[in-house]
Amino acid sequence: MQNIVLVGSSGHAKVVIDIVERQGLYRIVGLIDAFRAPGETTLAYPVLSGESDLTIIADELDLKGVIVAIGDNYVRAKVAANVAEICPQLPLVSAVHPEASIGKGTTIGAGTVVMAGAVINSACEIGRGCIVNTRASLDHDCVMEDYSSLAPGVTTGGNCRIGNHAAVSIGAVLRHGVVIGEHSVVGAGSIVLKDVDAFSVTYGSPAKKIRDRLSGDKYL
Repeated sequence: MQNIVLVGSSGHAKVVIDIVERQGLYRIVGLIDAFRAPGETTLAYPVLSGESDLTIIADELDLKGVIVAIGDNYVRAKVAANVAEICPQLPLVSAVHPEASIGKGTTIGAGTVVMAGAVINSACEIGRGCIVNTRASLDHDCVMEDYSSLAPGVTTGGNCRIGNHAAVSIGAVLRHGVVIGEHSVVGAGSIVLKDVDAFSVTYGSPAKKIRDRLSGDKYL
């Protein structure tokens, strides 16, 4: 198996660790987290250092890839860009749980994580650095743009589009053909019957725009 590291060491990283172990394609040799001391552990994996030392670590440990295991879409994208600048030879790799269902003709971008029980039906396009969380369901011909996310239990109809950095929260339901604008957040349990504006917060049943938001605003 090829050696990889995870950037991040919190709760989301714990789930990613479990997926990588169950998938059996890569060997996690440690975690990268500048906010923790080297030697501290998450699920028995040690924190090695911060991102600034990645080039040295990649050579010493013969790394073949990295997963940015951070739940926040904006932060994940920012960290991935930083990793690419520091260590451009180290590619993003994906992690797909063996109990996820991936339909025919679906593509999954580098650095994307698909969790247990997720269903991605036929002819979907999943971008780079996305998260399809536990038991989320993406119906046929949907698109998730880069660094977007579906939280646990989200259900979409077919032909939906989730814009880059957009987050659809726990248990939300999207009608067939709905477009979720970039950098927007759909609240938990929402029923989305019409397109959602970019850079907005929308929730309710039926979902309504509540306010504007800036990229990078906290939502988790």
